[in-house]
Amino acid sequence: MKKYLITGLLVWLPLAITVWVILWMVGILDGIFGGVLSGFEALLPVAALPMIDKLRAIHGLGVILVVLALLLTGALVSNVAGRWLVRQWDRLFTNIPIVKSIYNSVKKVSDTLFSSNGNAFRTALLIQYPRAGSWTIAFQTGTPSGEVQKHLNGEFVSVYVPTTPNPTSGFFLMLPRADVIELDMSVDEALTYVISMGSVAPQPTH
Repeated sequence: MKKYLITGLLVWLPLAITVWVILWMVGILDGIFGGVLSGFEALLPVAALPMIDKLRAIHGLGVILVVLALLLTGALVSNVAGRWLVRQWDRLFTNIPIVKSIYNSVKKVSDTLFSSNGNAFRTALLIQYPRAGSWTIAFQTGTPSGEVQKHLNGEFVSVYVPTTPNPTSGFFLMLPRADVIELDMSVDEALTYVISMGSVAPQPTH
């Protein structure tokens, strides 16, 4: 009986967690969309209120609209006029005190992470952390540059060490390249290994 219960749990648990995460994301996006509709309620005439109530009652509509907005934005900035608008948008936010610091930081990080020719989070590593002789999985995020690079002797790499079982939090380290071991496993396989606390090991490629 215990064996069957555990086997059934292993079948349903990944699906249940996946559905829970999706519903959580849908709830957040619906909440944002509901806030936008509330703002429209204050601006539109009373005759438009029934239509807004109908839109608010559609579960998941916020997700669909966000996806459509992202697709339209991507299509827009793919031409010359769209890129000009993006440059004006960047210029506007980079001239606002305080806001420009946050905006520039987030933009640099997003450009680095999602760049098609970047190296961020494209290589899984094996490093010794938090002490020598203790090993863990990490991901290369780049190489030190600027003033930091001037104070480092030799070749270093920037790595992100995720925590378990929540890989969205972790630690940023700069290590000598000689102290890291590049793994053949994909980033997805390495993340699965971290989230499962080592219980789901990827198969060796050789």
